Amino acid sequence: MHCSSRLLHRYNLTPPPKPLFPVTSLSSPPNNPISSRRQFTSSSSLLLLLTTTPPDPLKAIAETINTKHEYPNAFLDISINGEPVGRIIITLYTDTVPFGAARFSELVTGAAGVSYRRKSFVKIMPNYVQHGGLISYSSNNNSALISEWEKQEKQQNGTCRNVAKSVSILVRDPSKPPPGTKLVARKGKLEMIDEEVMGPNGTEFVIVTRDSPELDESGLVVGTVVEGMDVVERIAEIKTVQDNSSSNYFKVAKLIGDKRAVVAERGFNRPYSKVVVTNCGLIMG
Repeated sequence: MHCSSRLLHRYNLTPPPKPLFPVTSLSSPPNNPISSRRQFTSSSSLLLLLTTTPPDPLKAIAETINTKHEYPNAFLDISINGEPVGRIIITLYTDTVPFGAARFSELVTGAAGVSYRRKSFVKIMPNYVQHGGLISYSSNNNSALISEWEKQEKQQNGTCRNVAKSVSILVRDPSKPPPGTKLVARKGKLEMIDEEVMGPNGTEFVIVTRDSPELDESGLVVGTVVEGMDVVERIAEIKTVQDNSSSNYFKVAKLIGDKRAVVAERGFNRPYSKVVVTNCGLIMG
């Protein structure tokens, strides 16, 4: 008996049977910390994308930042009687008046379904020019504009907010006095309440050419002109319909409710030339 066979027989050791098919050893993957780290990073990024709440479109518009500026810039391309005269660039105050800046942004981009494009400036006053806004626009959020305007008024501390180059959305008609109060009877008692006045729809805006403290009672400052004041000044120089509100005939006609006086008043200070926003939007960096 062979020596090795005798040894196995002595210790009762039986050699393992040979496999029918060759066995290929499977080596474990190398312990690569870099690869593992990459896989973890990719998984974390995917999880973040899946769990992140989609951004609010209106907030996204308000926070569109030009890479060269701290705040987003809006632009208005202007024509007078069909002739292009230049571009006005406006920096918007998204930090102090976020809702007002967002409203202006959505109206220059058309995100609201309508825009300032092809709409006209309707009034030229000694200290500002006024855009007519969008009659077709309707929103239930104008209270937010008024709240921001009230906040500005409290922070004013006697200083003029509507200084030269300011851009303001109108929350009240600047040509009319502030709402008054009236005495009414309620449940057998007399009470003083504020009169209800139909105000603008939050789309009309003004660009101030000279400091205009009178606008502080009606305008929410949402930005300032950083380029193109020469274009604004050119608009301001256009001849307008004469304001005859100081005429005694007009005063009497308005007092007796003559509709012709109301129609005439709407035409005061309107430009004889057609001033149109031909294009508008946000400047992307």
